[in-house]
Amino acid sequence: MTESFDSGLPDKRQVAASFSRAAASYDSVAELQRAVGHHLLELLPAALSPADWLDIGCGTGYFTRALGERFASAPGMALDIAEGMLAHAQPLGGATHFIAGDAERLPLRDSSRDLLFSSLAVQWCGDFTAVLSEAKRVLRPGGVLAFSSLCVGTLQELRDSWQAVDGHVHVNRFRQFSDYQQLCADSGLHPLSLHVQPHVLHYPDVRSLTHELKALGAHNINPGRPGGLTGRARILALIDAYERFRQPQGLPATYQVLYAVLRKEG
Repeated sequence: MTESFDSGLPDKRQVAASFSRAAASYDSVAELQRAVGHHLLELLPAALSPADWLDIGCGTGYFTRALGERFASAPGMALDIAEGMLAHAQPLGGATHFIAGDAERLPLRDSSRDLLFSSLAVQWCGDFTAVLSEAKRVLRPGGVLAFSSLCVGTLQELRDSWQAVDGHVHVNRFRQFSDYQQLCADSGLHPLSLHVQPHVLHYPDVRSLTHELKALGAHNINPGRPGGLTGRARILALIDAYERFRQPQGLPATYQVLYAVLRKEG
C-alpha cells in the first residue's frame, strides 16, 4: 500500500528537536499519554513473559520504568529519536540500555526481541510500512508488537476553530484508521487487537490547551504551517470560534487513539 499521506508529516529532525526541548516539561502535562500507555499495557496478552523487550519512542521513560517493573526478570532497552528525552530518561532507569534510534531503522539484530512496546510515538513516523517491517524483522516468532497512535479526528475541535479563522494548517496531521488497518493487514503480523478509542480532555480555556501542547512538544510542527507571530486578532478569533464547542466540563479536546497488538507468527 502506498502511503500518500507521508508528504504531510513533519520533518523528523523537527520532531526530535521539539520533543528534546519538551523533556523537562513533558511529564507535568502528560495526562493523556499516561492513560493511553496504561491501557496499552492492559491489552498485552496475559500470558506474555518476554525474555527481553524494547520501548520504542520512550520519551521521558515513564513506560520504560513500567515495563521494567512488570517484566522485572527481563532486560529491557529504551529507544528514542530525541536525545533530550533520552538524557532525561536514562538517570531514572527502567532499562538496561538507552539508545538514540529510529523506529523505521531499528538498530537491532533480526529475531532479537520478544516484545516491542510503543505508546504515542509512531504517529510521527513518515513510513509506517517500514516501522511494521522492522518490527517483524526484530521480533522472534511468537513475539508481540504493541503500539498506540493517533488518527484523523484528533484535535478536531482545534482544527475546525482555526479553519474558521484563517484556513491555515495549525494542527498536526494524522493517518486514517483505515490506513492503519490496511498497513497492519499487509505487514504479515497477526492482529490480536486493533481498534480506535476516543479520549476527551477538557480545558478551562484555549490558552491552557495550547500551553499543554507546547509543553508536550506536540504543538504544530507540520510542513505548511503559517510562519511568523500569530496576531492578537487571530487569537481572539480562535478563542471565539472554539467557544462554540464548550461543554459543562470545559473546552473539549478529542484524541482519536489507535490501539494495536500484533503478533509475529511462528
